[in-house]
Amino acid sequence: SLKVRNMEVQSADGVAILEDCIGFSLTKTISKVEEKLKKGVLPDCQDDDIIPRVGNEMGTEAQIRFLKARLRVMQEDLANVVFECRKKDDENENLETRLKDTEEENTRLQRTISLQQSQTEKYKMLSQEANKKTEELQQEVTALEKVLP
Repeated sequence: SLKVRNMEVQSADGVAILEDCIGFSLTKTISKVEEKLKKGVLPDCQDDDIIPRVGNEMGTEAQIRFLKARLRVMQEDLANVVFECRKKDDENENLETRLKDTEEENTRLQRTISLQQSQTEKYKMLSQEANKKTEELQQEVTALEKVLP
């Protein structure tokens, strides 16, 4: 699989060219097609619509111009797709960063909650002890009031 992220697109004479197409040679491809044509072996793509049927009536130069224009459009489409992929990659990186920050914030908040819960338990126990002591003191006051006329 070809990593679109690492592709570099250049413009040469108004035609976008991918630098990262390792192993692809337009010259080799053209040579192979020419060899097949010389041998009389025609490709099995008679329903191929690269050049419309009227293209058969066009001259060779017109066909070449047509194919170059079509290539240019396809390369522009590819450049647009590469651009969109890079844009999506950047968006993914931003979302990953936001997710990491949110997870760190969540961890920090969990620690804070835990600390506050332990403090709440501590204050509940202190409150219960204070209430118990208050009740004992109230009983003492009641007992002393009975002793004193």
